[in-house]
Amino acid sequence: MKSREWKGFEVPITGPRPRSLFNHYLPRLCREFYQADAVVFWTLPVHDRKTGWLNERFHGIFRETMLHAASREGLICPAYCLMPDHIHLVWMGLKTSTDQRTAMKFLRIHLAAALKPFQFQHQAYDHVLIEEERMKSKFVSACVEYVLLNPLKAELVTKPYEWPFLGAVVPGYPACHPYSENYWPWFWQRLAKMKEEGIERRKLPPRAME
Repeated sequence: MKSREWKGFEVPITGPRPRSLFNHYLPRLCREFYQADAVVFWTLPVHDRKTGWLNERFHGIFRETMLHAASREGLICPAYCLMPDHIHLVWMGLKTSTDQRTAMKFLRIHLAAALKPFQFQHQAYDHVLIEEERMKSKFVSACVEYVLLNPLKAELVTKPYEWPFLGAVVPGYPACHPYSENYWPWFWQRLAKMKEEGIERRKLPPRAME
């Protein structure tokens, strides 16, 4: 049986590599928690928190790439915010075939060229919402607090809607914006129409890490 040494121990490597042996990886829930109708808050830090890459050109490429990711994986983004040294976005799955980890890999690969000579941190952070956090009122509050208000908290603007690098990506609705009047009632209506019927009935195992 093959093995490798790790901190003085001989560790078998016949199966998948345990994440605990490779602590440059962030912990992840089991893959099914990122699939189907999962709701996930993602953060993509730029390596060493470097700045100087954020501009209108990158913003445009980001929105186009988000649309392709949405089309490929069946996703909708109710809120995103590009900050000078990181990106926040929220994805909600629309299909039983949706896989947000696959979508995130696609997004990072296709943004890499536009980001050069900068690069993303080796792995994105994520928070998969539990059922209680998905309640409409709590979800909207979380989108505002953890995504949309970031420029105001960082004192980049005096009013949150003044930040030019935030928005939403809802395929078919290029003008939608989280600070538009009646945005959230409109968003919930669109989401209900776009979600695959019966997707919310899927059964998940107890939450566990890979």
